[in-house]
Amino acid sequence: MALWGGRFESRPDELFKEFNDSLPVDAALAAHDIEGSIAWARAIHRAGVLTADELGRLTSALSALLTEISKSPSLPLADNDEDIHSWVERRLIEAAGDLGKKLHTGRSRNDQVATDFRLYVRAQIDARLAELTNARRALIDLADRTSTVITSGYTHLQRAQPILFAHWALAYQEMLERDAARLQDARKRVNISPLGSGALAGTTYQVDREQIARDLGFDTPTRNSLDATSDRDFVLETLSANAIAAIHLSRLAEDLILFASQEFAVVEMHDSVSSGSSLMPQKKNPDACELIRGKSGRIFGAFASLAMTVKGLPLAYNKDLQEDKEPLIDSMRQLSMCLRVLVRVLDTLKVRPDRARDSALDGYANATELADYLVARGIPFRDAHDIVGRLVRLAIEKRQRLEDLSLGQMQAVDGRIEQGVYESLKLETGLARREIPGGTGPQAVESAVRAARRRLNE
Repeated sequence: MALWGGRFESRPDELFKEFNDSLPVDAALAAHDIEGSIAWARAIHRAGVLTADELGRLTSALSALLTEISKSPSLPLADNDEDIHSWVERRLIEAAGDLGKKLHTGRSRNDQVATDFRLYVRAQIDARLAELTNARRALIDLADRTSTVITSGYTHLQRAQPILFAHWALAYQEMLERDAARLQDARKRVNISPLGSGALAGTTYQVDREQIARDLGFDTPTRNSLDATSDRDFVLETLSANAIAAIHLSRLAEDLILFASQEFAVVEMHDSVSSGSSLMPQKKNPDACELIRGKSGRIFGAFASLAMTVKGLPLAYNKDLQEDKEPLIDSMRQLSMCLRVLVRVLDTLKVRPDRARDSALDGYANATELADYLVARGIPFRDAHDIVGRLVRLAIEKRQRLEDLSLGQMQAVDGRIEQGVYESLKLETGLARREIPGGTGPQAVESAVRAARRRLNE
């Protein structure tokens, strides 16, 4: 069913119709289209267009249709329906007769689709926020159960300084917390009602746009009808927040893939989130994390796709904007899957404390502690840095850890080194010296875990 055609003498070309129709994509907005239609029926009733009886019949038919689609996994789509709006209108006319044709009075598909899409995006943001909460909880739980596991921190993918594994987990919790904040902030600009803007100039019917906004749970109506019908900033901003979240998930996945490799062997993925090889029986592949890493490009691509679509559009509505839904829908679907799978990965992740500790010891990650020991003895840091560099080179030549060098070997490099140096080289000593907010000291990390869980619960 087309919502236009009186001006045309011939039917659309079949190829053009396939090119033009959007029902397979925007069918996802069905419930929101009905929700917006009920709000519009009430609005034009208050404006005197519908009688109370007509309003009752329309809302009853629309509510019945809403119940029907909520029980059905897929819509009974028809070849002649152009989009979800024409599908809903056709079904309404079938149920309510010619009265159904009155519903579109004063409303354009332009403000209708903008409203539907805002309702959809808002619901999707809320769902992603819930999933981000679960992912953050999984990271906090992981930090809780690895609060005593010492491992190596990395810069440039080279072993750098000892940290607690919990400190690593909390770093990603911080990223996901910011991702949630970005989506919450984007939601504020999503939650504005364009209904009543008409095609571009506003409607001639005296509808109460403030009340329409309240009926649909929006904070306020839009301020400019041209902007309202052509604005897709709310989609771009949401896609941007999704893309940043996906980048964080990709980084987390990459770390876990590395940590699970035989070269690192600090963690082991559970069988339930891994796969094997069709040829090599010994393989256990981190496919869940690899797919999270892979899908980040797809999610970022959704943002880039829509940005290129809208960058040169004149005011107001253009059919190019029909291309706004597929990127958003796919982005939300893929991000949702990544977040839910990540929880399974983290909840079942096995951390190997022995291998984690070895990674800190074998990479001279306590070299900075040795430099600090020398600084405490009055040696300028640049000189201490040079001395420790020579000691590291000696340890490498001897194929020993720093703490395995004898006192005589150390004093041969610098005579100011004394027996107390060995206490400073202990991993626990280095961690204990970092008991500052944001540091990797055991108490600081324990406090950070509690604070993160408190913020999550709030």
